[in-house]
Amino acid sequence: MTVLLLVLVCLLVVTLVVGGMLVSAANRLDRLHVRTDAGWAALKAALDRRAVVARAVAVGMVDPDSACRADRADTAAELRAAADRAERAGRAEREIRESELTRLLAAVDTSALPPDLAGELSDAEQRVVIARRVYNDAVRDTLSVRRLPAVRYFRLAGSAPAPDYFEIAEPGPRADR
Repeated sequence: MTVLLLVLVCLLVVTLVVGGMLVSAANRLDRLHVRTDAGWAALKAALDRRAVVARAVAVGMVDPDSACRADRADTAAELRAAADRAERAGRAEREIRESELTRLLAAVDTSALPPDLAGELSDAEQRVVIARRVYNDAVRDTLSVRRLPAVRYFRLAGSAPAPDYFEIAEPGPRADR
């Protein structure tokens, strides 16, 4: 009788410990999903802001007093179109469109822009870089917890989709900065 009672108590303790660990893992995973969602919202806001700044740069590039107005007008139109495509793109296509916008912005001579606009462009680009790194860090942490055997076996992620990394070209150093 005492042996049976001891075995039942041991099973109860093990069940409570394992249950507590599973609840803790589920809570951690939930917090990581919230962090990933917040990171995506911040990244999207930074990308949208960069698109607005890109449109402003496109307007600032077309200077009526400039001798090479036609070349700059074509580049400005291409920049505006790329910013529009990037903002309208769906989640799957956005990486491609944002990389295209990064490439076009890298070709912009910021020394020909008004200083406040050049500063705004530099700030917008840096905010995108930081937001992308924060988001990708959150994705990495979330995926590492989702790969744990207990999380997979007990399906602690529920129906939440696994997050994806957001990979775009980072702006390189400018000679005119």
